[in-house]
Amino acid sequence: MDSPTNIVRLRQPEEIDDPLTEVLRAGARRLLAQAVELEAEAFLSAMQDLRLADGRARLVRHGHGPERAIQTGIGPVPVARVRIRDRGATSPEERIRFSSALLPRWARRSRSLDALLPVFYLRGISTGDFQEALAALLGKDAPNLSPAVVTRLTATWADEYARWQARDLSARRYVYVWADGVYLQARMEEQAECMLVLIGATPEGRKELVGFQVGVRESAQSWRELLVDVKRRGLSVAPTLAVGDGALGFWKALDEVFPGTRHQRCWQHKTANILNKVPKSVQSAMKADLREITGASTRAQAEVAMDVFVEKYGVKYARASECLTKDKEALLAFYDMPAEHWDHLRTTNPIESVFATVRHRTVRTKGALSPTTAKLMVFKLVMAAAKTWRRLTGENQLPKVVAGVIFRDGTEVTASPDHRAA
Repeated sequence: MDSPTNIVRLRQPEEIDDPLTEVLRAGARRLLAQAVELEAEAFLSAMQDLRLADGRARLVRHGHGPERAIQTGIGPVPVARVRIRDRGATSPEERIRFSSALLPRWARRSRSLDALLPVFYLRGISTGDFQEALAALLGKDAPNLSPAVVTRLTATWADEYARWQARDLSARRYVYVWADGVYLQARMEEQAECMLVLIGATPEGRKELVGFQVGVRESAQSWRELLVDVKRRGLSVAPTLAVGDGALGFWKALDEVFPGTRHQRCWQHKTANILNKVPKSVQSAMKADLREITGASTRAQAEVAMDVFVEKYGVKYARASECLTKDKEALLAFYDMPAEHWDHLRTTNPIESVFATVRHRTVRTKGALSPTTAKLMVFKLVMAAAKTWRRLTGENQLPKVVAGVIFRDGTEVTASPDHRAA
């Protein structure tokens, strides 16, 4: 008979007793198992007309595969894959196979977790710290998420990026496009590479990533290669309006590849460029005067406000005034578009907001990845963010822009009735 013991096992520091998480995992396991079973039943139901010569069903249940843990946002959830046997196949080529959409054969993680890795990197967590960060979220036993996984995932991301770069664009049309260059500086390179980004707005008001590739700074040749590539893959109709900063490389390439597209300079970049040419003591008042221009309700009012700006600052701060007036037409092009779209068209914010974390991560850090891996991580982050991009307001006006309807000061111009006497 074992003697009584007074040894009490103490909880280890890394152990966390969380009954709620355990309940959630148990519920998730049941729901996932039920969903996989229903998926298999639906597959068999769709194939019930397939019969053997003696009338028996050709496809039947054949147990389950080995149980494996799928990493999810609430930790590992064990589940077994349903097996279905094809009793009528005479060769492997003829065999009908069941593939679960919920539980792919080699899946070890939910897709949301794969999306976490680029986010971790762009938030400043080095690859060596991934496991520790994920353990805090998923538990210390979380498998298949070690730093070595990043190396294997990049191969998958590279394939996905290659397929995306080769996709057919012949059925696509973009009313507006936003262009910008984002710089990454990985592994202490002396020359930063520039990620050229092109986002487009469809006639339905959705924003999509159109082009994304690494270029040599923001040169005209790099932009030309991107624009020629999207045109070669079927984007034959030129966008109505393009929004970008003052990088001359993009505008030169745009005029060569899509000469009919109008220019709209980003007011956010222009304001920063103007303020950089004056002392800080003047910047606050000058910024308010620039808002008078961008906030004008008509083009005429904006031009008057611009003249007032030049009169007020032109003598003492000639460089700032020249920086404003030299791009006058491109800065005020948005007045010829529907007023509902003005907030979207005055700035490259659709790109700026997505890449805020990217620019934060581009400082030189010891744990920085190679440029290739960083590019793929950024691509994955952008594709994940694209699912939540805000639609354009006033999407009902977009078909009018596509049809060539004329707008003046944001309002549709209608033909005046002919009142001539009979």
